[in-house]
Amino acid sequence: MTADDLKQLAEAGNRRGNPVCGSWPHRAAAWESFTEDRWPTDLMQPLGTLRADGVDEPVFEEFHPHGTRYDSVGAPISVAHFPFNRCDVYRCTACARLVLRYTEFGGYYVDHRARRVDAALVSG
Repeated sequence: MTADDLKQLAEAGNRRGNPVCGSWPHRAAAWESFTEDRWPTDLMQPLGTLRADGVDEPVFEEFHPHGTRYDSVGAPISVAHFPFNRCDVYRCTACARLVLRYTEFGGYYVDHRARRVDAALVSG
């Protein structure tokens, strides 16, 4: 999925006029860790991935041209940069809003993370 695809899907979800449902991923304006049992599987429809075809190990470089940080609410959603280049895209079936999900693998841990998609923050 490209940045344009992601932005269009996010804008379409917001245009529907549906209020944000009670699902917790919609409150995740920045990356939020969660345990697998908290993921609302019954509401989250998988749409695709932001992983580039043929790239086995995406870069870990982040994109923060305005001094934001990884955990900033206003951090740009740059599909070519970490962690977005490792994300899957989901749409809530209750309100049509988009959520990104990826799993951080550390030396001794696995950390699932989610963030809602703000179309205004999406870039290539």
